[in-house]
Amino acid sequence: MSLLLDEIALATARLAEAGVPSPRTDAEEIAAYVHKVRRSELHRVADADFDAMFWACVARREAREPLQHITGRAYFRYLELAVGPGVFVPRPETEVVAGWAIERLQEMDVADPVVVDLGTGSGAIALSIAQEVGLAQVHAVEVDPDAYAWAKRNIVEHGQGRVSLHPEDLTDCLQELNGQVDLVISNPPYIPPGAIPRDPEVRDYDPHRALYGSGDDGLDEVRAVERTARRLLRPGGWVVVEHADEQGSSVYWLFPEDKGWRDVRNRRDLTDRDRFVTARLGQE
Repeated sequence: MSLLLDEIALATARLAEAGVPSPRTDAEEIAAYVHKVRRSELHRVADADFDAMFWACVARREAREPLQHITGRAYFRYLELAVGPGVFVPRPETEVVAGWAIERLQEMDVADPVVVDLGTGSGAIALSIAQEVGLAQVHAVEVDPDAYAWAKRNIVEHGQGRVSLHPEDLTDCLQELNGQVDLVISNPPYIPPGAIPRDPEVRDYDPHRALYGSGDDGLDEVRAVERTARRLLRPGGWVVVEHADEQGSSVYWLFPEDKGWRDVRNRRDLTDRDRFVTARLGQE
């Protein structure tokens, strides 16, 4: 095992020099991927089995290609998802958003809640809800063909029969469910035009259509989510929308009382930053 440890240490130094935020973790994840084991199982890899492919992958990560594109997998809550070029890589902060929705659904006095995930991307949120809320009827909406293909792949692997995937636009989707949905959730594009993400992994690899929102403030897609949620939800149903940490107050006011919204709240992620807004559609 000593050779492998030495190689991982060298790789960690190279990744740290390149500015990779979690160099040791990434070096170990690459080693685990190359040797087809989990990171916790690296102790099983013999020195003689060490593969030169490791260094090719390290070079890709050194160039700031996302780890998830190299390994082809992303972890989200209790799922291991297939990801790659053409789909947004799910982030840890979105796990908090999904977690709030799951807790709310589990508290509902509804045996088989109906859930809609607008702009599902890889399917991370929809699949997590289906996995953790046993009888939920989950509808995932994705209009982009590349992201749709990734979502379909993940749903076949993890959610066959539990998540329905719809190739529709979030602005006019699922008309047949108007007034019947218990919870609408979305992580829409919201970065304002002209704002450039600092991290190369995001700026250079995540699809721009999943990052940059329309309108001067980047929030036109959030406005569309508000309109669609208002149409889909039953009275008393909830909407959950992720946003950038500096957009909390702006998104809050997109769910006004005069449009029927109640209990509007801005909620924080694990770093104590504004991360998502929740609101309940008022009872008629």
